[in-house]
Amino acid sequence: MGENIFLQLAQSIRGLLAGAGLSPGAQEVLMDLIGILAVLVFSLINLVVIVLLERRISAFIQQRKGPNKVGPQGILQMVADGLKLLGKEDIIAHSIDKWPFRAAAVLIVVPAILVLSVVPLGKDLIVADLDIGLFFFLAVSSVATMAVLMGGWSSNNKYSLIGGMRAVAQMISYEVALVFSLLGVVMLSGSLKMSEIINAQQTVWFILPQFVAFIVYFIAATAELNRAPFDLVEGEQELIGGYFTEYSGMRFAMFMMGEYINMIAVSAIAAAVFLGGWNAPFGLDIIPSWIWYILKIYFMIFLFMWVRWTFPRLRIDHLMHFGWKVLIPVSLVNILVTGVGIYLYRAIGG
Repeated sequence: MGENIFLQLAQSIRGLLAGAGLSPGAQEVLMDLIGILAVLVFSLINLVVIVLLERRISAFIQQRKGPNKVGPQGILQMVADGLKLLGKEDIIAHSIDKWPFRAAAVLIVVPAILVLSVVPLGKDLIVADLDIGLFFFLAVSSVATMAVLMGGWSSNNKYSLIGGMRAVAQMISYEVALVFSLLGVVMLSGSLKMSEIINAQQTVWFILPQFVAFIVYFIAATAELNRAPFDLVEGEQELIGGYFTEYSGMRFAMFMMGEYINMIAVSAIAAAVFLGGWNAPFGLDIIPSWIWYILKIYFMIFLFMWVRWTFPRLRIDHLMHFGWKVLIPVSLVNILVTGVGIYLYRAIGG
């Protein structure tokens, strides 16, 4: 299988580290660092592809061409944009609280990279297969809320502050529904370990018995990513740019990177817990597991983009009411029904 190439590469690296006379503990630390570096490279490569894909999809929906000038079919437009942002001046006003302002741009990216380190990208292709991998995802991804609030508050700008406060209200509210949507999966698999959750779907993917939870997860994840129609924290029409209004150059680019890498992370989690992870559909095991997993990730990414360019932005009060009065009750009912179903299945002797 294709993943053997990656396994052989990892074994070769371990052999080199062992030949260097390093202790087993030092070898494990270095292997983890190399794994995180590989995740970072994977994220950056996919970042370029995803930004181009989003521009293409939005152009298709809006019946226009999209990027078509820089490089063949505009595929080098992302490279040009990256070089432009690298050359932009990093402007920090005197009234800005400088350390939180600088730290927020970094803090928005780091949690997404850490989340991807516990997500398997194929069978046996995982940096850290934690026993509490799903809990780790929920705990670390919530740190992004602090980054958004820090960026908005430290900017000393009323529009940025309103955007930051909206972020706290929106992201924390929808995080409750997102957590509840995953509880049904944990109940069915009996584990928080990502590999065990995926192995439990060898016969039936959890999207079938947990379809309602999948819909709740998708909506809540869209709100967590601050993407339309839930992009109230940016609100270009009324808040200019929201919490990152005062950012420029590479710091602005890091907020964009954080949004897209977070989208990769939540898509990878959805592929693992609802779409069977590396398990091939219809027994098509001839294709390497990591290809199936990446295809499922990009299917989820396509859904996020499709929704963004299809639905208009909600009003802030409608947004909050929908989260607390619709999504959370629906997710709680799903947990109840799942528990009753498991009890009946065991009682009947399944």
